[in-house]
This record gives sequence, C-alpha cells and structure tokens, in this order.
Amino acid sequence: MARFRLPQFQRKWKYPRVLIALMVIELAGTVPALALFGIASPDLYRTTMWQIGYDNGFNSSPAQILYAYANYRPLPKTPFVWSQELTDFNVAVSVLSMFVLLVKCSMFILHIWYPILSTLANLPIVILWAVSMYGQMGPDHSDPAHPSNIAWYISKSCTYAHTNSTYGYCLQAKSAFAVTVIMLATFLLNLLLGIYSLIPTASQRAASKMGLDDMQSKHSPLSDNSDREWEMKRVLPTHATPATPYTPRTLAFNTLDRQLPLRAQQANFDKGRWN
Repeated sequence: MARFRLPQFQRKWKYPRVLIALMVIELAGTVPALALFGIASPDLYRTTMWQIGYDNGFNSSPAQILYAYANYRPLPKTPFVWSQELTDFNVAVSVLSMFVLLVKCSMFILHIWYPILSTLANLPIVILWAVSMYGQMGPDHSDPAHPSNIAWYISKSCTYAHTNSTYGYCLQAKSAFAVTVIMLATFLLNLLLGIYSLIPTASQRAASKMGLDDMQSKHSPLSDNSDREWEMKRVLPTHATPATPYTPRTLAFNTLDRQLPLRAQQANFDKGRWN
C-alpha cells in the first residue's frame, strides 16, 4: 500500500543576499508609502483631483451625489478611485507592510525566517498592493458622458492642475502610485524567491532520499542495524543460547508445560554425554 508523503520543503534560502537586497528596497518603499498615504488621509487632494478631471472632461463630477439628491434620483455609486475606502485601504496596507518588514528582519536575524513562512506572508501582501494599484488607476464609469478607464493624473500630465497647490497635489498622487508599483514589484519578487527556494535541487533530493532510506533500514525489524528490540528478531546461535529461536510467548508456554528450553537442552546434553 502506497504511503502519502508530505512534500519536503527546504529551510535554506538559495540567494540570501538577494533577500537582503529586497529587504532594503522594501524599507526604502515602505517609509515613503506611509508618509504619502498618511498625508493624503482623509481627503487632502482626492476630491480636488476628481474635480479637476471633471472640469477637463476626463471623469465624473464629485457633485453627482448632490445632483441626485436634488433631482430625487437614485444615488450613484462613488467610484473606488475617488472613494474614502481607497484612502483608508492604502494607509492600512502601508502600515501592514511595515509590520511585516519588522517581523521579517527580526526572524531573519534569528535564522528562523524560512522560505515557507516568506511565501505565506508575501502572498496576501502582493494581493493587497495589487488592489491598491488597481484602485488608484481607476476606472470611473459612473458618468456615461465622461467615462474614464484610467485616472487622469496617472495617464496625463499635471499641467491640467493650474494652481501651485493643485499641481503639487497631482505630483503627490503620481508619487504615491509610483511607490505602490515599487512595493508590488518588491513583494512579488519576494514571493517568487520564496517559492524558488522551496524547490529542492537534485543534490538535495538525493541527500534527502539517502537519509530516508537510512532511517527506514534503521527501524526495520529485518535489518541487523536496527537499534530496537523486536519480538521475532532472529537470534544468532551461540554456546549459551539454544539453536532454535524463541520468543517471550514461547518461554511462557514452555513454562506452563514444565518444559523450560534451557533446562531441556541441558538434560539432553547430559544424557548424550553419559551415553
């Protein structure tokens, strides 16, 4: 019957220097992400960028909810790119990334940051940063007259922001998106490195197989190298032991029959000696 074996994952990193370099890049991206998203919260420039896009015919209007209230129309759904949920989401992802980085560095110094842990930790972070990047890009289809597939401050120049303050807000929004792309790429490389380090090489598979074979032979009852006492293990004949193997059960049954093997053998030996 075939036995199910768990996959043997490697605990050592194949390229530890690459991992350290990714940690440095991750730190260089997490700090600006915390600063940019923290400053943008709760609504430093989101509504302003929304209004500039509407004034130039790039997207819907931020006043569409007020128009719906005034005209007794169903309230339109706020696009994710202009919503408060996206702003809060970006702040939460950046804080979580900093926490993961601190834990990662501590465990790496203690030599317990294994590739399997890195893979399990980086996978959800990659998904979160991908959602953040998608949210900052758009789309905005709430106004059929002004549909937008990508937010204007990403696909177009900041020259549409006329005043100095709005121009700076546009640059800040572009910078936040650039940091998001860098963080997504960094965590994605971390994820790929962890998965690649989990795959054993040919030499590692051969060494693991040899170790498994040695362990099985060591604990086998038919092996002379076994370090355990098995009930039916073969007993080598010597001058002090009988020629036939016996077990504790055999000794017990012979005791009940008053036929102890050692005593019977001694009697046969004495009988043959005097005859």
